[in-house]
Amino acid sequence: MLQQHSLTSLVQREVERMILAGDIGSGAKLNEAEIAGRLGVSRGPVREAFRALEESGLVQLEKNRGVFVRQISVHEAHEIYELRAAFDQMAGRKLAVNVTTEQLKELRAIIDRMEKAAGRNDIDGYHALNLRFHDAIVEFAGNQKLLAAYRRLVNELTLFRRHTLMQRDRLPTSTREHRRILDAVSGNDPEAAGRLLHEHAIASRDRMHRIFATGADGMAPANEDKESAGRTRN
Repeated sequence: MLQQHSLTSLVQREVERMILAGDIGSGAKLNEAEIAGRLGVSRGPVREAFRALEESGLVQLEKNRGVFVRQISVHEAHEIYELRAAFDQMAGRKLAVNVTTEQLKELRAIIDRMEKAAGRNDIDGYHALNLRFHDAIVEFAGNQKLLAAYRRLVNELTLFRRHTLMQRDRLPTSTREHRRILDAVSGNDPEAAGRLLHEHAIASRDRMHRIFATGADGMAPANEDKESAGRTRN
């Protein structure tokens, strides 16, 4: 049982990595036998990994059709951003009250690395550090239910946007926003920390709508997404 559980976890992490990295695209069908062969495991751990990935919001199991990487519409992404903003606000308020020296040290180190990535125009590196910064805030807030729900939302948003909503010319501005958030947390100001995190998430939502409205970055315009919403798996 231990071996089976370990294999399932390994398979889950690898398939999750491929999905979040874009190696397996949104809407793609996952072939159980193919993945088992690719990873050198039996089909049992792959089947269990698919169930875990469904719980994490990355795949959808469709009866008599198979397992598919989820597709997120603009409307659903809008709702996710609003919920994430509320979660961020709650986490920021909680952390600002009880933040430790070690936690502040880790958050500062992440922002230092974000600044270096911004200086190199390394959008992929910046994106990963940005995710880590916000995940750390929620993790440090100390509510495991909140953390699990938050990570599912982030997975879903990653399916929707990948790195496309982070433009290189916005990296310095984004870094300054993160510095202000950290200043509020380190200053034990829960109101400011919660407000800044909420505004940060809502700004990302609004930027998403502007990008889709103009059809920038090769993505579909907003009206096209609305027309296809009925065909999109939710």
